Amino acid sequence: MARRKRTSLVLEKAVRRAASINSIAPNIDLGNGLSLPAFSTLIETMRTRENAYNTALSSIDKLYREMLETEDELGDMTEHMLMAVGTRYGKSSVEYGMAGGVPKNQRRKGLRGELPTPSTEQPSFIASVEGTNGKKAAVTS
Repeated sequence: MARRKRTSLVLEKAVRRAASINSIAPNIDLGNGLSLPAFSTLIETMRTRENAYNTALSSIDKLYREMLETEDELGDMTEHMLMAVGTRYGKSSVEYGMAGGVPKNQRRKGLRGELPTPSTEQPSFIASVEGTNGKKAAVTS
């Protein structure tokens, strides 16, 4: 989406005011630096800066679109590079893992809706241990 260009209401008002003052006297000087030529110069400076700003926004929009296109190309090539490594060395190879893929033999497969059990959990079991008094005690871990 293109950035919204700027239009200055102050600039438009100043242009109208300059046209009105120009009808009084084209070279009017009201003192303290308030003259029609100085006013017109500042209006042109503002118009130039507003145009430069809007042009810069258009350039930024173009650069942004180009960057997004390149990012898409890079994402596709990244995927193709991994697929090519998988094709050449196999998807269960060390090289495939080195390239950033998860080797087939290391993937977890769970039933739908079932979360895979983390490998840090150890299954609990019950073992019976015979004590010195001849009685068996249940030990859980």
